[in-house]
Amino acid sequence: MSGGKGKDMEKTFWYKDAVIYQIWPRSFKDADGDGVGDLMGVYEKLDYLKSLHVDAIWFSPLYPSPNADFGYDVADYMDISAEYGGMAAFKKVLDGAHERGIRVIMDLVVNHTSDEHPWFQASRRGEEPYKDYYIWRKPKKDGTLPNNWDSMFEGKAWQYDEVRKAYYLHIFAIKQPDLNMDNPRVRAEVKKILRFWLDMGVDGFREDVITYISKPKGLPDAPFYMPMARGIFQYNNGPHLHEYLNEFRTVLDDYDCVTIGEAPLITTKRALDFIGGKHPELDMMIPFQCMEGDCFLQDYSHHPFCLVKLKTIWQHWQKALRGKGWNLLYIENHDHPRVISRYGSEKYNTESGKALAASYLFQEGTPIVYQGQEIGMTNIYPETIDGYEDVQTINQYYHFATHKSEKKRMQRIYWGSRDSARTPVQWSDAPNAGFTTGTPWFAVNENYPQINVAAQENDPDSLLNFYREALRLRHELPVVRYGTFRQYYPLSNKLFVYERRAKRERLLVICSYSVNPVKFKAPRGYDLQKGQLLLQSHTDYIENNGFVTQPYETRVYLFRDEEKKE
Repeated sequence: MSGGKGKDMEKTFWYKDAVIYQIWPRSFKDADGDGVGDLMGVYEKLDYLKSLHVDAIWFSPLYPSPNADFGYDVADYMDISAEYGGMAAFKKVLDGAHERGIRVIMDLVVNHTSDEHPWFQASRRGEEPYKDYYIWRKPKKDGTLPNNWDSMFEGKAWQYDEVRKAYYLHIFAIKQPDLNMDNPRVRAEVKKILRFWLDMGVDGFREDVITYISKPKGLPDAPFYMPMARGIFQYNNGPHLHEYLNEFRTVLDDYDCVTIGEAPLITTKRALDFIGGKHPELDMMIPFQCMEGDCFLQDYSHHPFCLVKLKTIWQHWQKALRGKGWNLLYIENHDHPRVISRYGSEKYNTESGKALAASYLFQEGTPIVYQGQEIGMTNIYPETIDGYEDVQTINQYYHFATHKSEKKRMQRIYWGSRDSARTPVQWSDAPNAGFTTGTPWFAVNENYPQINVAAQENDPDSLLNFYREALRLRHELPVVRYGTFRQYYPLSNKLFVYERRAKRERLLVICSYSVNPVKFKAPRGYDLQKGQLLLQSHTDYIENNGFVTQPYETRVYLFRDEEKKE
């Protein structure tokens, strides 16, 4: 089931009918007992993924890597890490997925490489043609750094190299030097990478921080400070970004593939610059704003969860992209803490998990489900910072809010650490949650005896089976693909109610975000008694065309209007 290739091939836009499942491979399933997830573990679970009604897998990086940033520091773009089983295991998974009608999307990480990549090792020695593959600068005349930019992960954005006797730019970890995309040889390498995987049968790419790849001329200082991100307004959406993406598109247009752009600080207006028009540079953009329901710009700048803020963001993206671009929908991935611990309730795990699922799965767009999300996995709470592995998390602890008490510093980490999304998937109540027969590379959440796949498989009221039914309905109902979006009760901080409407079909989604009872009355034009209740989290009583919600109650109704007679 390859995406197809050929100059005269017509793009099918298959992704608009798809549900994508994200796998962070290190923590998905370990088949060989070494404690690290691997591709044969994925192969074992392909039928499970098929049972979820997903149409594509997005793999976080599988390439050889020193793992300074767990795969996002690539040491070889045209191979698969031996830790995950190597190329033979990847081809087995690719073929097995395609046999089941599941497409495969790779992570494309071309803003930076690992400092152990052969290109960088040659560049630091000044060898041609790699000398200018990266961004090297001498210090300023006064001996200070080339500019005042900060790294997102580790201190300043510049690291001195003793071999080259110069500084190299690293927007992320010290071991992640930024590529010099202004060098046409580097862009040629990217196109070579794209063709390599597409010719193998891969069906598309999620493009990591793709809006960072074009740096401004002269690399000017940032005029003001932003924690962890000074300089972001200089290197985000750089001067040649669209030119370079269009150059890459000349390769992608030869294949029926999908491209998903990761773009921090993206707005709807900016997103349409990439995904709008007759020949878009990318197919979808990841809308980070949907993760700002309890923070400002980034997960560590925490504030209490506000449903009205989240609903406003969702509505804005639904309205702004309608008919102009295609939405990507998500509430979890490898870069954010678990959503039930953020927007829902760990006490009411199943109930709030269902409310969160229905809130986004029936909007217009292509949804992504992150591994473990479908069973309600939650955050971890280690006693000390030593319980974390992530470079960003550790940097946050040691370099921000250091004047505060240990308790407050750890609370900040609990709120913001992406390591909470990277604990091993909880398959059963067996030792190590059934993830491995060995010693797991990272902590298994203590709640795995209660929250696991096996416990939910045969429970019709489980969160897992709610996801299965919701995703089945997405595929079955044309109104989910084609319908308009309308929100009701937008100022309610307890209810999220929205409608999808297409021709004579209407879908009414009702989600409570409250533990306490909330009086709900159907919007004008709706008679709940005449609706078909497709999904529910509690009993289905109706009184006076409404009901009083139970904790995190969720209902999804389908209405089919009678055809008007002439």
